[in-house]
Amino acid sequence: QVPLVESGGGLVQAGGSLRLSCAASGRILSINAMAWYRQAPGKQRECVARIIEGGGTNYADSVKGRFAISRDNAKNTVYLQMNSLKPEDTANYLCYAAILYSGYSYPTSHWGQGTQVTVSS
Repeated sequence: QVPLVESGGGLVQAGGSLRLSCAASGRILSINAMAWYRQAPGKQRECVARIIEGGGTNYADSVKGRFAISRDNAKNTVYLQMNSLKPEDTANYLCYAAILYSGYSYPTSHWGQGTQVTVSS
């Protein structure tokens, strides 16, 4: 069973919007931090947005005002709404979550398989 499953990537023109989703599965007691990272070819992986269990958020300067991260705790799902997309947003977007599973005394880190976002100029 894959702990995190992402969806919503694709090809969009500059100025367009996309919404990414990432659903966690398993016998989950709680999810602490959830985040979206991205990695473009030849570049380091960077954290785009992060949301903690209480709802507090952090964003990379490059996406502030354009991207919004949210979570649905009942569905164990995190979303990334991306607006005013730019060609430089083109990357593989990966979901991250720190999950406390039943039977464990501490949360474990998990990554999704990634979803490609391509923004054409």
